[in-house]
Amino acid sequence: MQQNRGKRSICLDFARPEGREVLEALIAVSDVVVENFSPGVLDRRGLGYERLREINPRVIVASITGFGQTGPMARKPAFDSVVQALAGLMHVTGEPDGPPLLAGMPVADVSAGVHAFAAIGHALFARSRTGLGCHIDVAMVDALFHQHEIPVFAASIDPDYQAVRSGQHFPTQCPAGAFRGPDGWIVIFCTQEQVGRLWEAMGRPEYSFDDRFSDPRARVAHRDLLTNEIEAWLQTFSDDAAALAALDRHRVPCSPVVDPGRAHAIDYYRERGVVETVEDPRMGPVNVPGFPFRVSDTPVGVDTEAPSLGADNSHVLAEVLGLDPQQIEALVTAGVVAQRG
Repeated sequence: MQQNRGKRSICLDFARPEGREVLEALIAVSDVVVENFSPGVLDRRGLGYERLREINPRVIVASITGFGQTGPMARKPAFDSVVQALAGLMHVTGEPDGPPLLAGMPVADVSAGVHAFAAIGHALFARSRTGLGCHIDVAMVDALFHQHEIPVFAASIDPDYQAVRSGQHFPTQCPAGAFRGPDGWIVIFCTQEQVGRLWEAMGRPEYSFDDRFSDPRARVAHRDLLTNEIEAWLQTFSDDAAALAALDRHRVPCSPVVDPGRAHAIDYYRERGVVETVEDPRMGPVNVPGFPFRVSDTPVGVDTEAPSLGADNSHVLAEVLGLDPQQIEALVTAGVVAQRG
């Protein structure tokens, strides 16, 4: 009901000759084919990229797998948690003296999809110039590893550099992390250019001249002391909202730590449409993430419910391929197309 909004569903058994014929007919009129079978599966079925290119030279095929189409791990099965481990995300997630931790959302799955989305846009632009499609190979590991900001290059420059789990505080800046507020947790992140605003908000302008807090290295060295000072100040407010308002008045970079299941109650999420309430025919009204970007002069987003499996069989076969009702019924009777729900 979340991931399949705005889509049409056709359920097709392409192991059957009649289903294979329907699939190839759809590919012939498609701009893009996205697949996430293990490498080699479609080749063994005679539906690898070379065959799809024969059917439609303009088709763009995006293959999304855990470890890519080539390399020593190409055939290894993958889940998001496995990829988080191999991509080094778990190595830098958690408390410094604790075990490596998983991120609380499927970042490898989503990152691979977003990278594929970007690559497809690039491929469509290239096709507008060349008239030819291409094969896009997106690996979950590659997409996640690409997001490392410091550890890869730092270790190649300094052989003694070791990426570490930083826990609730950013290791090279202070104050920069999660601080206990009156109700929950508040994140504050200040560079040297912004930290003076925090001192003003706290009513402690003298900290700008305090040797313990006046420069970034000193603040990192005295992190525990400064954390205690900030948290003691936060506790003087009646609630987190009041503390955040004081920080905002001084333009200190800050945010509450938000429970995503409660995000619909926050003005930002409602007004930006980041959370949408949709009417699902099976579950009733449900909150789901909204479309994450906006484009001027072009409607972006979805306003349809997620279809049940095969709900659009007849519509797609008739509208896209021009099959008549008798042909569609024959495919249904033969079990080549199916519908559930």
